[in-house]
Amino acid sequence: MANKPVPPRPAPRLYLATPEVDDPSQLTSQLPELLAAADVAAVLVRLKQTDQRTMIARAKALAPAIQNAGAALLLDGHVELVARSGADGAHLSGLAALEDALPSLKPDRIAGVGGLATRHDSMAAGETGADYVLFGEPDAGGQRPSVEAIAERLQWWDELFEPPCVGFAASREEACDFAAAGADFILVGDFIWADPRGAKAALIDAAQAIAQAYEAAFGEANAATDKAGTDKAGHG
Repeated sequence: MANKPVPPRPAPRLYLATPEVDDPSQLTSQLPELLAAADVAAVLVRLKQTDQRTMIARAKALAPAIQNAGAALLLDGHVELVARSGADGAHLSGLAALEDALPSLKPDRIAGVGGLATRHDSMAAGETGADYVLFGEPDAGGQRPSVEAIAERLQWWDELFEPPCVGFAASREEACDFAAAGADFILVGDFIWADPRGAKAALIDAAQAIAQAYEAAFGEANAATDKAGTDKAGHG
């Protein structure tokens, strides 16, 4: 009986963070074209803090544009609003927030987590049931690790653990570095929205750059995996 071939490593997918959402109307009209232009797995909706009813209404206004494009809608925090807004899950900051949120999110919704300062916290998050771990986002003071340190953390996680890892990219160059380091998803946000060419052009450019960096880092390994699988199948 032939050994089952190892599937080729999939290319990283985009995870798009919105600007802080106050009036959702412009974003609602912009998102369908954006999400059609590149392979975006999920959208992280950052709601401006206000009363719950208003935040729920804003998330609900964005939901069709995101979910009809085949992307998941995650709220940045606000676990208590997930079910009522029709979101697919939430992104949490820190292990304690993840543990608090899991009973209300599981098993039907996504629980992602960032704010993991140590490797121990990262492992604990994975063991607790996080659907992904995020590395590289700024802390409350706007500080973040070096690009090299983030890439090293992504590589370490990718080699040892099952849940997907996400790299927070503050630029196109960082997105490439994190794709080459083994990130499953690349979180992009502010630099996309601030691009003078427009968000669509920036997103397409980032997606192409990520694909090229991934191919340069893993293309030969994938080709070798494919060949090994073909050889085994031929001799099985």
